[in-house]
Parts: sequence; structure tokens; C-alpha cells
Amino acid sequence: MNVRHATSDDAAQIAEIYNHYILTSVITFEESPVTGSEMSSRIAEVQSISFPWLVVEKNGIVVGFAYGNKWKARAAYKFSSEVTVYVHSGLGASGLGSALYERLFPILKSLGLHTAIGGIALPNEASVRLHEKLGFRKVAHFEEVGFKHNRWVDVAYWQRQL
Repeated sequence: MNVRHATSDDAAQIAEIYNHYILTSVITFEESPVTGSEMSSRIAEVQSISFPWLVVEKNGIVVGFAYGNKWKARAAYKFSSEVTVYVHSGLGASGLGSALYERLFPILKSLGLHTAIGGIALPNEASVRLHEKLGFRKVAHFEEVGFKHNRWVDVAYWQRQL
């Protein structure tokens, strides 16, 4: 397993991982698959503001990704980051998410960030377990704020100090 910074060459594999969740779950509220080109633009946008976007590889194949981004635009939020992690379908609970976050958090801290915030569409026990295992605690719960696959979806937020 190799965790490293993402490049535009990884975009198609990242899109493939992400598109599975777009099409089959409520884990993301996006409804249309993204292209490799669109994913490349997203990676570049995050990296252009000096935030990290990481991938994890097994045998040279990208099997997961994680990144940090601005929590909100207002200046007082500049020490907080929203974090996101996805692993290839079928590889949950394999340690990939933990490996990505354990590499991501020190990078965010080195950038002067203080708090990491993760939003989770519910139910998603695997993501809740991952975040709580890594020291996040639930701080908010919004009921029926998303509608996807013909049902209302709650979203909760977990946070931890870096």
C-alpha cells in the first residue's frame, strides 16, 4: 500500500471509485457521474489553494482517495478543513481509509489548520466507525436535508482537533 499526493494522471481512477457511490448510494449527493477531466479539475482546484489530495495505491492501482478543503469561505474559518475519504467498493474496513486519514491529518496540521470536519450522509455505519476510530465526535445532525434515490437523507457532522 502506498499513500501519495494525487496527480491529474489519477483522475480517471478516482472518478471510477467516486462514480460507484454516485450511482449506487446516498453517500454523496451528486447524482450524475463525473468524468476523469472533471475530477482532474477538482484535484487541481483543491491543490491550487495548497490543500492536500491524496490517493492510496495497491499494486499501482488507485484504490482510495482523501482530501482536505476549506470548511467555509469566511476568514474566521481559515483554521478548519472539511475532509473527505472514499475507498474502492468492496475494500471497506481494509485499513485504506485509516491510512489515508492518518497521512492527511499531519499535512493539514502542518498547514496551520486546527480542526477537521467530516460530513456523513446517514445511514453509513462504516464511515461513522472510521471517523470515531480516528478521534472524531459527532457534533451536528440535520434531518432530511438531502433527497436522492427517492428518499430523504439525514446528514451529520463529526469533528476532531488536529
